[in-house]
Amino acid sequence: MNNVFLLLGSNLGDRKQYLQQAIMHIAYDIAPTIKISSVYETESWGKTDEPDYLNMVIELETELSAQTILQKILSIEEAMGRKREEKWGSRIIDIDILYYNTAIINEPGLHIPHPELHNRRFTLEPLAEIAPDFIHPILNKNSLQLKNDLKDSLIVKKL
Repeated sequence: MNNVFLLLGSNLGDRKQYLQQAIMHIAYDIAPTIKISSVYETESWGKTDEPDYLNMVIELETELSAQTILQKILSIEEAMGRKREEKWGSRIIDIDILYYNTAIINEPGLHIPHPELHNRRFTLEPLAEIAPDFIHPILNKNSLQLKNDLKDSLIVKKL
């Protein structure tokens, strides 16, 4: 079995409902969750004039490959109405693969661990909540250490 950590985010419409719908789609199409973080509200990152996000991290166990998971995630986002119109633009749902076991994957369109994971408070707060001791396979620091080393001053609050 492969342990997979996914970051879910939404900043349009009924954000909580979209996160719940994404979890249901993921459970049906990929695998049920084994851990779910709290939901965190976060100022928009990258494009700061956008509405605030709700973010959370989930952990799955699956037999699927990272490439298959990525294809299924993209299908889920599309089925839920995600439009990819501009970088860091508002979205109904965003699902990112943070980790796939301790694999290091660098392929077109698929980079694991997520290349910005260690720079983003909105990722590390929920990740450290459910996997504080998980070691980043490149940086050799656990989630809690990465969170404590953050320079990101974005406001992230647990709901």
